[in-house]
Amino acid sequence: MHTEFVMGNEAIALGALAAGVNVVAGYPGTPSTEVLEAVAKHGSGRVYVEWSCNEKAAMEVAAGAAYAGARTLVTCKQVGLNVAADPLMSLEYLGVKGGMVVMVADDPGPISSQTEQDTRTFAQFAKVPVFDPSSVAEAYAMVRDAFELSERESTPVFLRATTRVDHGYEAIEVLDVGEWQTHQAEGFVKDSSRWVIFPRLSVANHAKIECRNARLANELAQSPYNSVVPGRTGRTVRKGVATHGINYAYVREALGDEGDLPVLKVGTPFPFPQDLAREFLEGLDEVLCVEELDPVIERALLQVCGTFGLNVRIRGKLTGDMPPSGENTVDSVRRAIAAFAGDAMPEQPESQAPQLPVRPPVLCAGCPHRASFYAVKRAMHGKKTVYCGDIGCYTLGNAQPLDMVDTCLCMGAGITIAQGIYHVEPNTTCFAFVGDSTFFASGITGVVNAYYNQADLTVIVLDNSTTAMTGHQPHPGTGRTMMGEIVQAVSIEAVLRGIGLTTVETVNPFDHKLAVRTVRRVSAEPGVKAIIFKSPCAMLQRPKAQSTVDPSTCIGCGRCIRELGCPALFFQDGKARIDEGQCNGCTLCEQLCPVGAISGGERL
Repeated sequence: MHTEFVMGNEAIALGALAAGVNVVAGYPGTPSTEVLEAVAKHGSGRVYVEWSCNEKAAMEVAAGAAYAGARTLVTCKQVGLNVAADPLMSLEYLGVKGGMVVMVADDPGPISSQTEQDTRTFAQFAKVPVFDPSSVAEAYAMVRDAFELSERESTPVFLRATTRVDHGYEAIEVLDVGEWQTHQAEGFVKDSSRWVIFPRLSVANHAKIECRNARLANELAQSPYNSVVPGRTGRTVRKGVATHGINYAYVREALGDEGDLPVLKVGTPFPFPQDLAREFLEGLDEVLCVEELDPVIERALLQVCGTFGLNVRIRGKLTGDMPPSGENTVDSVRRAIAAFAGDAMPEQPESQAPQLPVRPPVLCAGCPHRASFYAVKRAMHGKKTVYCGDIGCYTLGNAQPLDMVDTCLCMGAGITIAQGIYHVEPNTTCFAFVGDSTFFASGITGVVNAYYNQADLTVIVLDNSTTAMTGHQPHPGTGRTMMGEIVQAVSIEAVLRGIGLTTVETVNPFDHKLAVRTVRRVSAEPGVKAIIFKSPCAMLQRPKAQSTVDPSTCIGCGRCIRELGCPALFFQDGKARIDEGQCNGCTLCEQLCPVGAISGGERL
């Protein structure tokens, strides 16, 4: 064993490796992405690792391996769990043979997500046990215990980490490689009475699940992850705080060494440790629940009070004592506890850290998506058009001055939302933008639906040859796997033609005039048609040459800045200027300049 300074996601990966994980599958999504990448980095080929097409595929691959007795890990973020929900809900009824841990990264804030959904609530709905780490060290320990629990109880188990644990760092004790457990999969044993889901089997297994979870609630009350930290002795304070996850760290910091309040720490929120909670509540008059995001502990404590007739007032989100949404901080928790505890809370100064500058997200300088959006915008100028967007870097196309994303719901939805708008407003020209990775994850189904149901829309595939938003992971169109294998890339054009589309054009978006002409021509055709704007992500290659402005020629019209919104362009002394530290010479601004004052770049 040795000490290592690691990120939370790397700690989870090391914990899984130490537990003998055999198969890891996932789909990239911040803040979960680094877990799978760290397994691939440290696994040294002993573990099969894949970026699956989407989370549903990852869940099913892991389930099949767990049927064969392997220990498997699924990685995703909270919205990705929705995609995987279909197999997961049935899988909980069937169970597994090998240990199966589903690592879900929740994103309070949200910092980089569409929603603030709470996997603790999902766990209750799915009846799946869940571990909720409060630190990097606890995340490392919990993943190993989650595998043990999963294998012992033949059930998938959630490990629900949040952004501040996933991306936090801590020096922790980890096992040496030679100390890692080796898990040998038994192999798949045919048994249709176990592995083929039918209503009769589901009814019988549902009853077993309810009994199991009631038993686990009692067992988990004794877990070291659930505990009561007593208040300072010698004081008769009849108030307490109940918390979980990273909020436990906030509460401890807010209370300090002199805090009088006892604290209930819940590390396994489902099945809820009822017996420990009852012991904590006895002798108290009021409890403040500090949690992100749903009032899971608050509701559970209300149930404990009702079940055992305890006269304790439970306060939190439901009573307005804690905010109903958003991320907590040490300062916000300190204020809430101070308002709740009064004299029992020692006075501590608010953090004096300066406010960070507001930096709105923007497409990178030289991003091919900017060129693609701008070509469509110019081609459709003056026409009644709706632009349906999707999840990825290109969602930033909604910002001014491009203003090219009218809708954005979830991955792959842009294509199907465009269909819904068309069927209501057939006189509207509908475009659906989708990235190359998202096309494989969930866009194909939408195209099939559009073609089958005779919609009229133009699908724009923004192909930058990577999964850029989450850190440039490979996908089926890149020709390589997470195991490092070079494979035949799946052709997006061939897939679209295989569906039945007869008009599929591939264009470099940095050839601006050709791109505009192509959009005008293709969008005028009836039915479902597609344009693939293909150019690599600006972060994947260094510029061969950079664009420069000739100040003697520049007339200061501002068109390059006003219409493109490229962060490398700015005004100075009435002239356009280019930041050499950002420009990658894509030449888009050169092609727009009405007087030819910009030159020197080399088209990507």
